[in-house]
Amino acid sequence: MKIKILDRYLIKQFLQTILFGLFAFTLIFVVIDAMENLDDFIDQSVPTLKILHYYFVFSPEIIRLMTPVAVLFAALFTAGKAANLSELTAIKASGVSLFRFMLPFIVTTFFISLFSIYFGGYLVPMANKTKINIEQVYLKKNLSFAESNIYFQDNKTRIVSISYFDTERNRANRVSIQDFSSEDLTRMVRRIDAVFLQYDSTKKIWIADNGVERVFYPDKQEAKYFTQLEINNLNFLPDDLTTKQRKTSEMNLAELRELINSQLRAGNDPTSTLIEYHSRFAFAATNLIVVLFGLPISANKRKGGLAAQVGLNILVTFLYLVFMKISQAFGKNGSLDPVLTAWFANIIFLAAAIYNLFRSRL
Repeated sequence: MKIKILDRYLIKQFLQTILFGLFAFTLIFVVIDAMENLDDFIDQSVPTLKILHYYFVFSPEIIRLMTPVAVLFAALFTAGKAANLSELTAIKASGVSLFRFMLPFIVTTFFISLFSIYFGGYLVPMANKTKINIEQVYLKKNLSFAESNIYFQDNKTRIVSISYFDTERNRANRVSIQDFSSEDLTRMVRRIDAVFLQYDSTKKIWIADNGVERVFYPDKQEAKYFTQLEINNLNFLPDDLTTKQRKTSEMNLAELRELINSQLRAGNDPTSTLIEYHSRFAFAATNLIVVLFGLPISANKRKGGLAAQVGLNILVTFLYLVFMKISQAFGKNGSLDPVLTAWFANIIFLAAAIYNLFRSRL
């Protein structure tokens, strides 16, 4: 019974500190960002309600990023407070081991990590879509003025360039389709340029409007102008183009998986998308790992108070970010497997946590 009372007490203190940390960190980020964007809001005459809406949908991304920091801070603060108030001494004297003392923190953080997978994998991308839309419409940000803002490889010998895809009409604007020789990928054998590329859902084919088809031979080339041209060997669908126009930060886990499959079908390198996909799970697991890493240190600390806990929290967070950025740099260059890239920082910290845990037994 006493153990259950102790568990409830620790969980209550832990969750209250997490909520306080998330609220404080989110508020600080919002205030800083608002000060940076204040001139843009004024110059673009953004309505006050729209500004509030912008930061409402920006908050989930901040919460996602700050959750591991808040969890670590809460664990260190709760355990450190128990140590400084001699509560931990009384717990130790009653025969409770370090492992048993950590159990309510671990169980609580495990459920937080599970929720973080859903939160970061589905709710945050949904909020990011709205946030980016507000930036495009009201702040004129994230807009591409390049001649072609969709550029991808449809298969091993074909490259497609599209200026803009109209999702309501299933129509691509200012399209270029370039086919290369399978024997010599530097030699173009055909090119189609069209004003529009419309998808016919009945025939399941693409129809090019108002363009020119060029065929290149070793010694000459032919050009044929057309009003309409049916193209039945393209491997992408309208939904694929909608996805290609969006950033990975706007995609949920299911959409990222579909993008990976689409890239594989087209023969493209899906490394960056794979890293993003697995990082969603790895980042959620960070909550559990930082608790395993930081709790034994804080539980055995007797001096330093709150300032020491905050300092330790900042140090651990900095080290984690350094390892994460280093692994991502190697992963995107192809030096590391995408899964290992996403989990590298967690593996290092988990190994350190296990070592520290057995070294710091009560």
